[in-house]
Amino acid sequence: MSSLLFASFDVSRQAFYRARLAAAIVNLKPLVPGHVLVIPTRVVPRLADLKHDELSELMISVQHVARVIERVYGADGLTIACQDGKASGQTVPHVHFHLLPRKLQGDFFARNDDVYPALEVSEGGLPDALHQVHQPLQVDADEDRKPRTLEDMEKEASWLKAFFDAEVEASKEKEA
Repeated sequence: MSSLLFASFDVSRQAFYRARLAAAIVNLKPLVPGHVLVIPTRVVPRLADLKHDELSELMISVQHVARVIERVYGADGLTIACQDGKASGQTVPHVHFHLLPRKLQGDFFARNDDVYPALEVSEGGLPDALHQVHQPLQVDADEDRKPRTLEDMEKEASWLKAFFDAEVEASKEKEA
């Protein structure tokens, strides 16, 4: 399979879902279990820079990945966010949607909107963390979230990919 870039960083091994123009990757330092990113396969800094077919497939992929993530992580809903441009808190110059599983009871965030400042802090340290992906991962200063190794991210990606592979097989069986 061809390599997948997130800005200038190769995230091929973190990918668990791929469509022609979009992909989903596990997060370097997730805010909650199941926090993943959906990205266009072409490196594009802003949402407005996407071609219509890329935008369409990106949003279809967000919807598809969201359904699976919600089911797999036993969530009651999802926070889906895109920081578009530096002023919004985007630090990696590649369009990406955060998908975070959320629960009605026992959610990580006591107040629903607390997720947004957490996303902003998380996004701020990402460029430095991505530069160090080939070493044991060094991540931003948020000590509450533990750094993940490339092996840990690969393991999660492989686990999630199995759910998408099972869907493809079920579709083929229906058609036969």
